[in-house]
Amino acid sequence: MKRLIAFVSVVMLFAVNGFALNENGTNGENLFQIKDINGTTYNVEALPNGLQFKEFKDKVIFLEFFGHKCPPCMKSIPEYIELQGRYKEQLVIMAIEVQGLTTAQTAEFAKQKGINYITISQADADIFVEHIATRANWSGAIPFLIILDQKGEVQTMQAGLIPKSALESVIETLTKDKIETLTKDNNESNSTKK
Repeated sequence: MKRLIAFVSVVMLFAVNGFALNENGTNGENLFQIKDINGTTYNVEALPNGLQFKEFKDKVIFLEFFGHKCPPCMKSIPEYIELQGRYKEQLVIMAIEVQGLTTAQTAEFAKQKGINYITISQADADIFVEHIATRANWSGAIPFLIILDQKGEVQTMQAGLIPKSALESVIETLTKDKIETLTKDNNESNSTKK
């Protein structure tokens, strides 16, 4: 447990220092549109310390950059499928394939793997991927995960495979206050009805 807390602390410290806008901001290029394999468009705004996905307010977002020929990426897919199913009310997983598959190939890949989360071909998010690479000083190592809290602020950035237990801990930590508030509101509502 101590090792997990230390891991999360180190990753969060890196995230705070590694994803801030430079003093010049984004040179006016702070709005992006990316399209998933189903043709749905998502609007993203670059924030000083993160990204705001207009369609996903109040959700934790896992933004994963992966490749179809990357063994650690393949290992994470079943874990992400499970996490998306388990935390569907609190979590959005968005994965961008960066090893050259077309949109149609990425769609076929997602179908074969049974992916239940948003999947995007780099061809439909190329400028956005370049923006992330620049802001996060990302060299292209995959898998590469950025975790955003409900306000769109970067909480974690990590290249390499992250254990599912660590991901669950981050989700539960980031959504704890929201879950406690919902539980308190439900309990108060039920007690007034008596």
